[in-house]
Amino acid sequence: MNLEIKPPGTEQASGPTVPVGFVHLVGAGPGPLDLLTLRAVRCLEQAEVLIYDRLVDPAVLETVPATCLRISAGKASGHHQLPQAEINRLMVEQASLGKRVVRLKGGDPNVFGRAAEETAALQEAHIPFDVVPGVTAASSSAAAAGFSLTHRDLSHSCVFLAGHGASGPLDYDWPALAKPQQTRVFYMGVERLKLIGEKLIEHGLSPNTPAALIYAAQGEQQEIIACPLDHLMALNPGYRATPGLLVIGETVQLSPNFKA
Repeated sequence: MNLEIKPPGTEQASGPTVPVGFVHLVGAGPGPLDLLTLRAVRCLEQAEVLIYDRLVDPAVLETVPATCLRISAGKASGHHQLPQAEINRLMVEQASLGKRVVRLKGGDPNVFGRAAEETAALQEAHIPFDVVPGVTAASSSAAAAGFSLTHRDLSHSCVFLAGHGASGPLDYDWPALAKPQQTRVFYMGVERLKLIGEKLIEHGLSPNTPAALIYAAQGEQQEIIACPLDHLMALNPGYRATPGLLVIGETVQLSPNFKA
């Protein structure tokens, strides 16, 4: 089925044609091509300009037309190939030329993906856009490791948190986070594993609470380390070239990779 996506607001009245661009903010999911949504694939197949992040799988990039302008906006820890302001400017510039732009992000644009900053820039410039959700790292990592984020006996809630702040120390309600029967998912939390663990234990969380680091979830380089929190803190594997996610909560013990 070859369904063309016609962005709202692109239809022209009779008379001279005025270019009307459109931006799709598309979630690429955890990496593999077969975990993209059908809508994401259709957006990519019709893209005239692609602005993509570092973690996007090369196979995903091959879905765009050969004539599509590709712009890498890769971001790694401590290094941004393109500053956010420049990414915003490029989206507005290309869409203002009447181009169909795809801003391709790993995971889901609305989960620590800076979609709010980018949509604000598009709205300010009166550029029409939509957001195409993707499989976020929390659910893809839990699925890869073989445990659930929630469980009617073990975890009644799941909290997504940033493992590093925009500036300064992590300022969370640690007593609330230390309460049992919840799953805590720290995006970009690998480098601050020891600090996060110390804060939670200081405020009452058992050091034996199951925890996991999942690197490159769903990818060929996938690696899962699951054990009690204090053991994981002692290992402290640290940052790697592949993305990693920190999960702390009782449901991690259900993973076949868990070692007590």
